[in-house]
Amino acid sequence: MTDITRTFPESFLWGGATAANQIEGAFDADGKGLSTSDLAFHRADVPNGADNFTFDVTAEEFDRALAGQDTGPHPKRWGIDFYHRYAEDIALFAEMGFTTLRISISWPRIFPTGLEEEPNEAGLAFYDRVFDELARHGITPVVTLSHYEMPVELVRRYNGWISRDLIDPFVRFATTVFRRYRDTVPYWITFNEMNMNLVSVYTGAGVLAERCNRPVREVAFQASHHQFLASALAVRAGREILPPEARIGCMINRHEYYAASTRPADALRALKDDQINLFYSDVQVRGEYPGYLRRYLADQGIRLDVAEGDDQVLRDGTVDFVAFSYYMSHLSQDRPGADAEVGHFVGGAKNPHLELTEWGWPIDPVALRISLNRMWDRYRVPLFLVENGLGAQDVLEPDGRVHDDYRIDYLRRHLLQVREAIADGVEVIGYTSWGPIDLISCGTSQMSKRYGFIYVDQDDRGEGTLDRIRKDSFHWYREVIASRGASLDQDR
Repeated sequence: MTDITRTFPESFLWGGATAANQIEGAFDADGKGLSTSDLAFHRADVPNGADNFTFDVTAEEFDRALAGQDTGPHPKRWGIDFYHRYAEDIALFAEMGFTTLRISISWPRIFPTGLEEEPNEAGLAFYDRVFDELARHGITPVVTLSHYEMPVELVRRYNGWISRDLIDPFVRFATTVFRRYRDTVPYWITFNEMNMNLVSVYTGAGVLAERCNRPVREVAFQASHHQFLASALAVRAGREILPPEARIGCMINRHEYYAASTRPADALRALKDDQINLFYSDVQVRGEYPGYLRRYLADQGIRLDVAEGDDQVLRDGTVDFVAFSYYMSHLSQDRPGADAEVGHFVGGAKNPHLELTEWGWPIDPVALRISLNRMWDRYRVPLFLVENGLGAQDVLEPDGRVHDDYRIDYLRRHLLQVREAIADGVEVIGYTSWGPIDLISCGTSQMSKRYGFIYVDQDDRGEGTLDRIRKDSFHWYREVIASRGASLDQDR
């Protein structure tokens, strides 16, 4: 019998995860249209670990960036030049032994404004080349349709996902790439971390909240409703287009919530926080709004515009698996106004039993095992850990090496807990660490917050050689994959 305490299943997928807007660059090449991420700028004035910074782009910032009037750099426009260096990067992933790579397809690279009837062939051809290169190295692609970017024209015309008018363009985009890559991509994710809408409605849904005559919380849930419908319709289209073995999933940013004390009120608070965190996967797995969310909306005075037939659309478009990111756990405290704040990713009370990253994120590998068990018990569909990693300010030493034992320790401890969850009976498809190569940070558009196994010589302003340099963690992860996790037990 296989020693399930030391190795992962033979079918387990090993790799890394990226997003088009954070790696590709070439923001205006080959007919690509502007994306919402192309207007995000580097927030150099935000201290590492700040709890009060915002991911959002304001309406004023949006207009100024679109007009070319702002002074801040927009690092996501240049990324790490994966658009031209994809073959080199994929070869490095193959050297580590990757069996999968998660990427996203840039919507405005395929439909520059989102409103075209016919796709941009040059954009489709780029992903043809990427998928061909992956196939040459035996790497299975996992593709996210919407990863924090959408055509800017859909924001200008409709103010993003606050409008139902975005559903048809998204489904057109989804069906186009389903048809193009039906024999190439076996795993699809509709929306990346849809619960980001509760943190940044611009990042997650392309909505300029100031231009809505509704409370921002209501705006976030309304935009989410339209994304739920678009996701369900895309799933339904995918089942008609893709081969039977293809799988389409949803994705959330998963946190584990602990009661801050043994007070029953704190325990109830933790339950409510957990419910809102899982609300997005509840809808997409079960095909309906849960009772707790209906009560939450009523208690908060939030009214959603729901059309006749929406409920049936959700029922008909449930997903095959739940993908999720995991970075941290949280403490839940009963306090005035807590109901109105649920869903935030960072901040709140700090757990004294946990150390923090440079960015103030609690490091809690055991909570990952807890979450895997709870989600498996809740859904009984396969789970896919598609983001997990440590952001740090790595140092390139004079000898040309990067010693990142802190990253190795972080990943090792989390992977051990994944292995424990699998031994508990949880079905886990695979593990893709976030940012296997250094890329542009999501929230503050930093390059200096690095996650990768591969160092990219570039700073926050886009200056550098773009040389790729293997970190110590590169060699460590290669051994983990080669041993199917057995090397995790070796002392360092």
